[in-house]
Amino acid sequence: MYDSKFKCETNDDLFKAILTLETEEDCYRFFEDLLTIKELQSMAQRWQVVRMLKEKMTYIDIAAETGASATTISRVNKCLNYGAGGYAAVLKKLDK
Repeated sequence: MYDSKFKCETNDDLFKAILTLETEEDCYRFFEDLLTIKELQSMAQRWQVVRMLKEKMTYIDIAAETGASATTISRVNKCLNYGAGGYAAVLKKLDK
């Protein structure tokens, strides 16, 4: 079992709520209420960076296409390669 650095009751409660979402519309409704537009855009941008890094795109091309900073791209790349494995797990599920 994975032992997260972020494990706490508050996060458990949030993740349980997220796990109840069944459709894309459910996700839009929940995250529009939960997050600011900027927060949602930042999350979506990071996910876009993950996909582009997996396609072996360069930082320059990723920055040009997404508007992400080199710092953001580097942070995402670090998590992709040395993080908790969450990005890889979701990518694998989506590829099925």
